Amino acid sequence: MVVSGRVPLLVLLGIVAVVLRPSGGTVLLWLLAVALVVGADLLLAPSTAAAGLVRRSPGTVRLGYPAESAVTVSNDGGRTLRLEVRDAWQPTAGATGNRHRITLPAGDRRVVRTTLRPWRRGDLRAFGVTVRSWGPLHLAAKQHTYDLPGTVRSLPPFESRKHLPSRLAQLRELDGRSAVRIRGAGTEFDSLREYVRGDDVRSIDWRASARTPHVVVRTWQPERDRRVVLVLDTSRTAAARVGGADGVPRLDAAMDAALLLAALASRAGDRVDFVAGDRRVRARLRAAGARDIAARLQESMADLEPVIAEADWDTLAGAVQGFGKQRALVVLLTPVEPSAVQQGLLPVLPALTRHHRVVLASVRDPELNRLAEDRETVDGVYDAAAAEQELRRREWTSEVLHRLGVHVVDADAERLPPALADHYLALKAQGLL
Repeated sequence: MVVSGRVPLLVLLGIVAVVLRPSGGTVLLWLLAVALVVGADLLLAPSTAAAGLVRRSPGTVRLGYPAESAVTVSNDGGRTLRLEVRDAWQPTAGATGNRHRITLPAGDRRVVRTTLRPWRRGDLRAFGVTVRSWGPLHLAAKQHTYDLPGTVRSLPPFESRKHLPSRLAQLRELDGRSAVRIRGAGTEFDSLREYVRGDDVRSIDWRASARTPHVVVRTWQPERDRRVVLVLDTSRTAAARVGGADGVPRLDAAMDAALLLAALASRAGDRVDFVAGDRRVRARLRAAGARDIAARLQESMADLEPVIAEADWDTLAGAVQGFGKQRALVVLLTPVEPSAVQQGLLPVLPALTRHHRVVLASVRDPELNRLAEDRETVDGVYDAAAAEQELRRREWTSEVLHRLGVHVVDADAERLPPALADHYLALKAQGLL
């Protein structure tokens, strides 16, 4: 049973009766009258069992984008229903406008819609649908909560998708330009054409030139069907937020960079594999030849959350080797955190760089640069000194990685996806994949 706000107002009206006839009996009589009216209204309220409920699944939605939960309410009884319906979801689903007041004649049905705007990835579930059936005076209602299962799957938002058209244009230019000046591994013969000033003389085809009145050069195009392996670190270093309290988690920023690179590499004809983990492998995907690589990766990433533990890079490197022995571009999406790199990653790098080209993509926190520049107060000077020390350690770590043959792409959350894509295109153009 539920009472409305009209009941307290009805009780307050008894003040008039008490003023006209001040006595304890008047108060009791008024309260008894109110109770009888409310009880009669409750008895006249139709049962909630007359309301039939059917939910339509919201499906999937990108994080931060709106979705819709639709519940069809039908009147299976013979009386008019005055209902209040609440479609309850877990808080991270971001449900708004989930209370609906409807009047349903007998045999009628209505669809009530609740807007969802998830602010957390993964499967977000409905708690149930609460139905209140009000009496004719709207003083009291019968209430029941029905377990009506519902799930919305919140995927990574892939905000870096906006950079894909421009990188695809660069890729088409790379594929269609007249000559690639790097010869050898990583290039494929395309066609012959007449020599022009500026061409690499090593590209001259002397046999073909002997059969024509002009000097002829070979043109080359980047090889396709290369392998790209994305390794996403979900350890403690991925849990930190970059860009202040309102910034994004490192893990989400790394996912965005991985999605852009995967979409670009698949369009370039390369095979993309994906592994994510910390102490153990959390997700693994072989997406060779898949055209919907970004969608498949989003599904694989949806449930990933940072684990407050150190990454076991031996396990992750073993997962990379498990994809095959063919040479690949291995992209390690992990921050350049000196202690984590030195203790966990450095020992396994020689085995990786021996067989693969390795790139480390790191999400840089712009807060470090801001703290290093703020020296107006005493506290600011101490903060700046600590920030400078951390920046120097990161630079030293990057130099060590470079000496081991690892390319480091270090940028903030917004710039990392296009920077990593540009690095991939540069390797492609130089025939280094």
